[in-house]
Amino acid sequence: MAKSNPAEFVQEVRAETAKVVWPTRREVILTTVMVFIMAMIAALFFFFIDRLIAFGLEQILQFGA
Repeated sequence: MAKSNPAEFVQEVRAETAKVVWPTRREVILTTVMVFIMAMIAALFFFFIDRLIAFGLEQILQFGA
């Protein structure tokens, strides 16, 4: 592994950072909204599955008693 001095390292970091394509404000807002929507959909899905399983278990336990 080649050793480099700190000045070269900082110069390389700056060069690599300049290559990064940063998202626009609109892209950030849209992806953030999509994440919240998907999280809400997932939460509702698991809530209803949980209620369905709980209902099924209650029916099984009441039938056995």
